[in-house]
Amino acid sequence: MPNTPLDPLPRAVLFDRDGTLVVDTPYNGDPARVRPMAGSAVALSRIRTSGIPVGLISNQSGVGRGLITTGQLQAVTERVNALLGPFAVILNCPHRPEDGCLCRKPAPGMVIEACQQLGVSPQETLVVGDIGSDMAAAQAAGAQGVLVPNRVTRYEEVLAAPRVARSLLEVAELVCNPRVAHRDAREEPTRDRPAAARTAKVRP
Repeated sequence: MPNTPLDPLPRAVLFDRDGTLVVDTPYNGDPARVRPMAGSAVALSRIRTSGIPVGLISNQSGVGRGLITTGQLQAVTERVNALLGPFAVILNCPHRPEDGCLCRKPAPGMVIEACQQLGVSPQETLVVGDIGSDMAAAQAAGAQGVLVPNRVTRYEEVLAAPRVARSLLEVAELVCNPRVAHRDAREEPTRDRPAAARTAKVRP
């Protein structure tokens, strides 16, 4: 069975950062350690070329936990933007889960704020991420979501996702070629599929 077509077609795409666009290095404060995920630059370029703005929304509780400084976060963000940008909007939530903010995913705050800055509605926006909180933030805001699982994505998050893509390149195809049927990645067994008992990644 193919993925459900995006409806409406997105006027903006918001990406999670760690584990989605760049290799997840927990609480990274060193720009030199930023490594793009395979296919990320090509996928982003294709979406931008189609005229759709791309944004970045990321939980960065390392700041609130005192593990990295705001200056280090800014330096890493600038490095990500240099490698994979330009991003039309970049939002980072520095809060810890226990702070009860409205911006940290799975809360919808960053999705809503990014949409406001881009001048689009959440319903016209696609959120792409690698864990369930990304999909929950999309749902809470009224946006569409696509999960791109990796080895540390929880299996139950894969099952619960509205759509699942095998790669960022497949996300770009889903956005740029809406008339083409795209098979849901949950239907194809792969050695990279997360196991139900696998320990989840550090959730920033």
